[in-house]
Amino acid sequence: MTYVVTQACIQCKYTDCVTVCPMDCFFEGPNFLVIHPDECIDCSICVAECPVGAIVSDQDVTPEQQVYVELNRSLSAHPAWRRITEQKAPLPDHEYWASQPDKLALLKKD
Repeated sequence: MTYVVTQACIQCKYTDCVTVCPMDCFFEGPNFLVIHPDECIDCSICVAECPVGAIVSDQDVTPEQQVYVELNRSLSAHPAWRRITEQKAPLPDHEYWASQPDKLALLKKD
């Protein structure tokens, strides 16, 4: 089991979760965070830190959000995505985007 960042993070990119991760396994893209699944130790500390509930166990990912399991794997290995270990301000308009559904088309990979 590992933890997965899902669509609620897109366009918000709260980083409260990265400061509590004992393995520093979060990676940052332009408008999304991911968890490296091979580095995650399944401690779940990050789950409670996410103000929009974007982090879930890979066992609890809904069928609609299953694509995020592979996105976390592939984007954590993407050369343009960098490890993040310190908290940053969320993206502009994060409050609006936090409650918006169906944001996958907005995900920026590069």
